[in-house]
Amino acid sequence: MADIDHGEKSTAPTTTANMFSKKKELLSSALKRTSEWIFSQEILSDVSVRVGEASFSLHKFPLVSKCGYIRKLVSESTDADISVIELPDVPGGAEAFELAAKFCYGINFEISTENIAMLRCVSEYLLMTEEYAVGNLVGRTDAYLNEVALTSLAGAVSILHMSESFLPIAEKVKLVGRCIDAIAYITCKDSQFCLSGRTDSDHESLSSSAVYQTKPVVDWWAEDLTVLRIDTFQRVLIAMMARGFKQYALGPILMLYAQKSLRGLETFGKGRKKIEPRQEHEKRVVLETIVSLLPREKNTMSVSFLSMLLRAAKNLETTVACQLDLEKRMGLQLAQAALDDLLIPSYSFTGDTLLDVDTVQRIMTNYLEYYTDRNHLSFSADDEYVSPPLSDLERVGKLMENYLAEIATDRNLSVSKFIGIAELIPEQSRITEDGMYRAVDIYLKVHILVYNFLNSHF
Repeated sequence: MADIDHGEKSTAPTTTANMFSKKKELLSSALKRTSEWIFSQEILSDVSVRVGEASFSLHKFPLVSKCGYIRKLVSESTDADISVIELPDVPGGAEAFELAAKFCYGINFEISTENIAMLRCVSEYLLMTEEYAVGNLVGRTDAYLNEVALTSLAGAVSILHMSESFLPIAEKVKLVGRCIDAIAYITCKDSQFCLSGRTDSDHESLSSSAVYQTKPVVDWWAEDLTVLRIDTFQRVLIAMMARGFKQYALGPILMLYAQKSLRGLETFGKGRKKIEPRQEHEKRVVLETIVSLLPREKNTMSVSFLSMLLRAAKNLETTVACQLDLEKRMGLQLAQAALDDLLIPSYSFTGDTLLDVDTVQRIMTNYLEYYTDRNHLSFSADDEYVSPPLSDLERVGKLMENYLAEIATDRNLSVSKFIGIAELIPEQSRITEDGMYRAVDIYLKVHILVYNFLNSHF
């Protein structure tokens, strides 16, 4: 925090180069003393400034001495004795203008991370620049940002969050961009996941160990970023990657943001939970943005998290591309999935199956295509069949047999869909046929009962 200090500054020895600066500083000092005198003498106000519903009884002289915008309004007014000034759309409203007016009168107040964004924007709006007074509010706020506020991560995130309330002027004064750059710099400076300055061999070694052996730990600052709007959050992550932060390490950060932003959205129940259209649109934008930022590397996100995102995507009716992306990601990691990850509700109201069988069918197809493309399912030089690691295949085979048994209890499940899922399970993944027989037995019992019931009643 810093106090606004209106004390006079010492001037350098007069030279030809600094003569103009000295004169301007002396003039500003004289204007400041006059403003202080006006305030101390309690002279009757000669102008009323209206900011929204608030009205301030002030004096023209202190205002025009430092506010270029008000000076222009007064000088361009057809009324030589203008007594009312309307200021629409002041960033920060009456609270911000009151602080700016105090600055004009030479009244000390405290600059902090809580008000710096508001002060920087209102000073820009009022044109409180060096052109009108030396040491004006624009310069003071910029100095505080550079020397204090943006030197810490907590300060930069806090100011960025508050700047979102002062758009578009916060963008115009580059406050948003400066905060984002500061966050990216500070987070990457000492992060184990930022590879700027490392060699290619270091890069390869770190990527391998971080992605496949251990999962990135959520840094203490990740929670702070979840307060940001999704578009600002996206810009921060892009800036971090531009400085060398590795995309695979963004997984835990994205998970935190998604869990907070999608809170309250039903992803496990049957049918869609009604929410306000505006809220639904906001959540849809958040989800599609998060999916677009997911690391491309395999195994950086858990299957359960991907499943949660996919349920939410279907609930919110995101783009087909978004849903297919999540299905593909789940397919690549299907061996790590649990049965609950595949029990995705059907959000349609057509009276079809309770679970989204078509989606799981596509996920399984993605799994098989991935291993085919990687030559896991191929033939050796002697035309002998070579299978992928049995542990993976057996795990997926067992998972899909359990899924088949689960959906077999759905009376609306057609024979074609049941067979479609069954045929996708690789034969070499089944050590025994017990799981398949069990699923078929459940399906036949349920549907024969339905068939008999229909025959006896219709």
